[in-house]
Amino acid sequence: MVIGWPLLFLQKGQGSRACRAAGEKMGEVDKRVSYTQVVWEITRLLQEAESLEDALRTSLDEVVKAVGAEAGTVWFYNSHGDKRIYPSFWIGGADLTGMSLAPGEGIAGAVVETGKTTVVKDCQKDARWAGRFDAATGFVTKSMVCVPLANKYEVIGCIQIINKKDGSLYNDEDVSLCENLAMLAAIAIDSNGLNLGFTEEKKAIISLRDVKKTFGSGETAVHVLKGVNLDVREGEFLVILGESGCGKSTMLNIVGGMDQLTSGTFLFDGKDYSHADEKTLTMYRRHSVGFIFQAYNLMPTLTAEENLDFIGELCDDPMDAAEALESVGLSGRRENYPAQMSGGQQQRVSIARALVKKPRLILADEPTAALDYETSIEVLTVLENVIKSGTTLMMVTHNEEIAKMANRVIRMKGGVVAEVIVNRHPASAKELVW
Repeated sequence: MVIGWPLLFLQKGQGSRACRAAGEKMGEVDKRVSYTQVVWEITRLLQEAESLEDALRTSLDEVVKAVGAEAGTVWFYNSHGDKRIYPSFWIGGADLTGMSLAPGEGIAGAVVETGKTTVVKDCQKDARWAGRFDAATGFVTKSMVCVPLANKYEVIGCIQIINKKDGSLYNDEDVSLCENLAMLAAIAIDSNGLNLGFTEEKKAIISLRDVKKTFGSGETAVHVLKGVNLDVREGEFLVILGESGCGKSTMLNIVGGMDQLTSGTFLFDGKDYSHADEKTLTMYRRHSVGFIFQAYNLMPTLTAEENLDFIGELCDDPMDAAEALESVGLSGRRENYPAQMSGGQQQRVSIARALVKKPRLILADEPTAALDYETSIEVLTVLENVIKSGTTLMMVTHNEEIAKMANRVIRMKGGVVAEVIVNRHPASAKELVW
């Protein structure tokens, strides 16, 4: 190889240094080429996307992956409201729902106020860092690059890229890539508009902190949940997505009191159920949680109304069974047995069964998986009305189209919450197509 000949004329030790220098230079060139490709991809996404929100979120994900970061957040300034900045899209890291900063407060607030890019080597030692975010979410913020998001008139927010996975610090190329994202995003927002719909902060009814779940022990141990941090807000519809085996249903079982965590903290309405005994969990399930299963789980020898009455007898102040059936459009099926009803009708009975308890929380595990499209829409329309009544709903599903109905969507990967999506304009059930 011709490229190797010059090494023959170098003194001892010079060859390895030259190789390292050449390798580092080639690595820098490769990185610049890679980053250029990312910029082109972001440009395409922002130009071609049907939804600017989706394009911004995907563009943020591209940058987080490219620089090898743990997390990224886009903040927007509510200049026409309470004059605070709010996290609007975030990848990895912590659930920032309901959190905000004043301009000048924290690193993000300082960047919004000054309009200047900031690189922080150690956030924990930086006087500007709003440490309460880590305290509230369980995520440890180490290093950060934060760039202003500005149109031609004003700073409208900022973009944060947080913690390199390999522990290294952000260099000039990383910062340049982040600034390119901010520039392209600002142009797209100016061109297309972005209705952020800042919403009021709601109380967290569920709080999970560093929740881990391991099945088995020793060499055969399976670590399903590896540190879940999540808050679920009162009255919201939360959809949980993720590939099979990522921990979706396990997390739902822990929240529903049907399984116990291995370590971490699980609070419901401020009460700690992390290591509650079986009697406490039974009362929690009986009075606070309604369940909707993929397989309906109706008692075949009881009529629709009797299935509801059976559950109602366990509760202190149940809803009338006939009223619950009417709320799901099944008044005429009160005396029918499950075998005399279609799959969609049986699922609506199971929803009514959950409503009889007047629960503050309903957990749904793949409630439409066994149904065809039209029947699924009927069931989702019923659930839509449940949400409007103020009940909190958590749903596990593989159907990403259903996520369009949710107030928030979390995507799990490898036993942790990898992404949180705030949906400021939820679709109605009848708008969904698959």
